[in-house]
Amino acid sequence: MKRRFAEFMNGRYGADQLSRFMLGLCIVCLVINIFTREQAVYVLALVILGVCYFRMFSRNYAKRSAENQRYLDATRGARTWFQRRKNRLIQSKDYHIYKCPSCGQKIRIPRGKGRICITCPKCRHEFEKKS
Repeated sequence: MKRRFAEFMNGRYGADQLSRFMLGLCIVCLVINIFTREQAVYVLALVILGVCYFRMFSRNYAKRSAENQRYLDATRGARTWFQRRKNRLIQSKDYHIYKCPSCGQKIRIPRGKGRICITCPKCRHEFEKKS
């Protein structure tokens, strides 16, 4: 069965970031429909699912790739914002991030070193902080 599906998908576009977003949006619509019992939300979820499957089974690579690229360009700001927040949360376990009082440059200092003198790499201003 797995081999037959792989043969079926051969030459087709498959899933990309836009398809994954559309599937997530479909699930959100279905969950909303559970609580509201609104027929329009259910129909919207089915339409989104249909378009998503159409894109995944399409053989027109150029058009689907262009659609995905437009989606990525449109969401670049939001994706970058979330990625920065994620990286900052991960780094907060091992580092303190301070701003230079002189120029505002962000400086990453390892945790657990006690009170240290920090020199800004941009403006060479020195200030003391607890790490």
